Amino acid sequence: MEKIGFIGTGVMGASIVRHLLKAGYSVNVYNRTKEKTDELVKEGAIWQDTPKDVTTNSDIVFSMVGYPKDVEEIYYGENGIFSADVTGKILIDMTTSTPSLAQKISRTATEKEAYSLDAPVSGGDLGAKNGTLTTMVGGSPDVFNKVESILTVFSSKVNLQGKAGSGQHTKMANQIMIAGTMTGMTELLVYAKSAGLDLEKVLDTVGGGSAANWSLTNYAPRILKEDFTPGFFVKHFLKDLNIALEEAEKMSIDLPATKEARNLYQALVDKGFENDGTQALIKLWWDI
Repeated sequence: MEKIGFIGTGVMGASIVRHLLKAGYSVNVYNRTKEKTDELVKEGAIWQDTPKDVTTNSDIVFSMVGYPKDVEEIYYGENGIFSADVTGKILIDMTTSTPSLAQKISRTATEKEAYSLDAPVSGGDLGAKNGTLTTMVGGSPDVFNKVESILTVFSSKVNLQGKAGSGQHTKMANQIMIAGTMTGMTELLVYAKSAGLDLEKVLDTVGGGSAANWSLTNYAPRILKEDFTPGFFVKHFLKDLNIALEEAEKMSIDLPATKEARNLYQALVDKGFENDGTQALIKLWWDI
């Protein structure tokens, strides 16, 4: 059985590592804040001091960090993935990052006789915890076929979308859709509360009709409980929307609704809520 490396054990990464451990894989872990791996090590993961060490001791290396600059650092920095001998290894970046960086990593991997995939996911903290993530993959079909069974350990849907960078483009399309459902859910609550309606009854009713969607089902109940813990950070969603709009501009397409969602999440960050979950968008209207 392949030895797996996992770099980045945050909200979602830690759950993915647990699924891999339960499936019987040996998992080497690294995180910038070592304490975030303590529980995983108790559960059987093996701590490594650097991304280079993770890579040296693994056959397949996953990474899941916050921003494209973090991906750049763990791959190209001192003691990064590419500072190790990566010959024959498979490198899978699950960070929501830029298609251009995924393509750069693919080129470097090829030069070093390694293989790479970009494989961002959707499903948030619940999807990671339940092993029901949707994984969107870019890269070679041959490499994808070698790791598909591993990806299904923590995913309910895994699809190869095309060449390097295609996984990231698919994730941008996903985030564009989520931007619409998050703003729609938020304005629904604002409107219903102002109209004096029973919000729980409203959610039960519209959630059973054509307005039903993932954001409404999973995030609206958290808002009613004033639970703004991050299944997905505001700051990371803002990053994603900025990437989507930058890519749209490169393709000469205009996405006005996504631009407005970006502006709203920027306002939320400006108010100091960047470390809340994306459902905190309601705070632009409600004093919570």
